This record gives sequence, C-alpha cells and structure tokens, in this order.
Amino acid sequence: MQAATAGRQAALEDLRTRARALGVALEPAAAAQLLRLLDELRQWNRAYNLTAITAPAAMVGAHLLDSLAASGALEGMRIADLGTGAGFPGLPLAIVHPDRHFTLIDGTAKKVRFVAHAARTLGLSNVAAVHARAEELRPAQAFDTIVARAVGSLTELATLARPLARPGTLLLAYKGQRPDAELAALPVDWKLLGVRELEVPGLGAERSLVSLEFRPGPAGA
Repeated sequence: MQAATAGRQAALEDLRTRARALGVALEPAAAAQLLRLLDELRQWNRAYNLTAITAPAAMVGAHLLDSLAASGALEGMRIADLGTGAGFPGLPLAIVHPDRHFTLIDGTAKKVRFVAHAARTLGLSNVAAVHARAEELRPAQAFDTIVARAVGSLTELATLARPLARPGTLLLAYKGQRPDAELAALPVDWKLLGVRELEVPGLGAERSLVSLEFRPGPAGA
C-alpha cells in the first residue's frame, strides 16, 4: 500500500513538472483528476477499445500533455472540442479551466458515453458531451474557441467548424509538422493567425498548433 501511494505521488509530481514545461501550472487536485481520467480510460478501454495507446507513460504524453499544450491559447468562455474522441483535448482542458464551459462533440456513441461518464466521475460540471456529426450541429450560440486534434485537413476542419463559429471565433488545430500545403488551401473566410511548434514532453513526435480566426464576408458564412 505504501509503495502504491508513493508511486502515485511520484506520478503526480512528474505530471506537474512536465506540465510546467508547457507553461501550465497544475494544482495538485487538478493533477490528481488528470491521472484519474487515465484510470477511467484504461478501465473502459478493456471493453470498448477507445484508444490504441495503453502504456501509462505514453498515455500521459499523448493524451494529457498533448491536450494541455493548447491551454494558453484558448480565448473566451465557450469552448468546443470538435471530434473529441475519448475526450481529448477537451477533458484535460476542462480540468485546468473550470471557469470555462466545454462542449465535447463526437459522432461515435461509445466515445461520447465515456466522455459523459468521465465528466460525472470527475465532477466536471463545465463539460457537456454531445453525440452528433459536426456538419449537423446548429448551436443556439456560437463558440468563442473551437479545438480539434484529429479532424482531417485544415480545409475539412474549417468547413465543419463554420456552423459553430461567429466572426472572431478562434479555431485551434493540432497538427504534426507544419502543414504548409494545407495552409495554402485555407478557405477565404478563415484567416491564419499563426503556427506554433509545440514541444510536448513524452510525445516523441512533431507537433504544431495552427491558429485560425473566422472572418466571414459581408454575406456571412
């Protein structure tokens, strides 16, 4: 028991140290919630095959730290995670930003069920899990920031994000290496704000974050 407790404490401190390298100051309670999220994911993954990444260290890098890499770029109070999968990056971001509301959207029912379960288990009252195809959504209120980690090309993502956006909405897209060819083909109603290379501890892969702003013409989206 003591060894298990010591191991958990070491994992918490390691997570907080690596998050600081991303510019994210994790409170101990938030770090504990993040590790609990991985516990729940591992348990559900045995039955529902939610992720191919199952090694504990790899899950921390690929799911938690990679998600948190966009933490400092969020704007506004209403955040959408488009194509959230098993809740990434939305759930980790919701843990470290309890003052913001996160809507996590995916078209796969079992993944949305896990997101809803995780939000209940972790007490995340700022998370809504939505089972829907992005192109079918017409929210009553647009989002301030839309994040997406694995949703096709930038052109495809921008098209899917358009009904969720208002003028000035920020779209944050996780990519591998800088996607120059995709950037050259951006729809005209999305303006490139920048591309930032990310150094994600433990990820072991190239990562960049593309920032776009929705700027529709006079006729609207």
